[in-house]
Amino acid sequence: MEAKKNPKLEISRNSSIYFAIGLNIMLLFSWQALEYKTYERDDVVVDLLDVETQFEEEIPVVNINTPPPPPPPPVITQESIQIVEDTEEVEETVFESTETSQEEAIRDVVEVSDVNVEEVEEEVEVAFALIENVPIFPGCEGLPKKKMKDCFQKKIQEHVVKNFEYPEEALDLGIQGRVSVVFIIDSKGHITGIRSRGPDRILEKEAERIIGTLPKMKPGTQRGRPVKVAYSIPIFFKYNEG
Repeated sequence: MEAKKNPKLEISRNSSIYFAIGLNIMLLFSWQALEYKTYERDDVVVDLLDVETQFEEEIPVVNINTPPPPPPPPVITQESIQIVEDTEEVEETVFESTETSQEEAIRDVVEVSDVNVEEVEEEVEVAFALIENVPIFPGCEGLPKKKMKDCFQKKIQEHVVKNFEYPEEALDLGIQGRVSVVFIIDSKGHITGIRSRGPDRILEKEAERIIGTLPKMKPGTQRGRPVKVAYSIPIFFKYNEG
């Protein structure tokens, strides 16, 4: 038995027409979407202006009782002036000057021989490298001038080695380094003005102590006069790490 189909109810018969219509409708919508234009709108604020009529108040005039003006000043009448002649003679007092005149000042003339001039010795400090005659260290007496400087430096080094002591506190803290010491041999041969600079104050004190034990020397001379002589020496503090 064959199934009978109603030709009016067959859907596939007009499918191509429906597809063409749907395609045209979609193209129309797409074209409308592409051609759609928007415009910027300016924001317009509309305000209402309310103008109120202002009324000016009338200020009343008030009469103030002002005080009357002051009376005019009294008129000064001219008095009669009577001139009286002097009947008594008054003696004038003469003031004499107490200043010394030039003639009296010239009378007292001081002679040059009457003025005592005392010579003031200036403390001159000369560097060791520039001194004419270096200070004489005990034990360097009688040497020639050229060997005197070498003897002085040698005696200073021997004195440092002999009196050298490494501070226990510096050993415990592991402090070592070079200490530069500057001192002055004054015009009388004494050691003064000891200054030092090093890595720690402990080593500086020890270096100053060593220089402070230097003996008295014969002072250095410049142009035949004893002067101060500045001298510097480095002292090395170094221990062997075992």
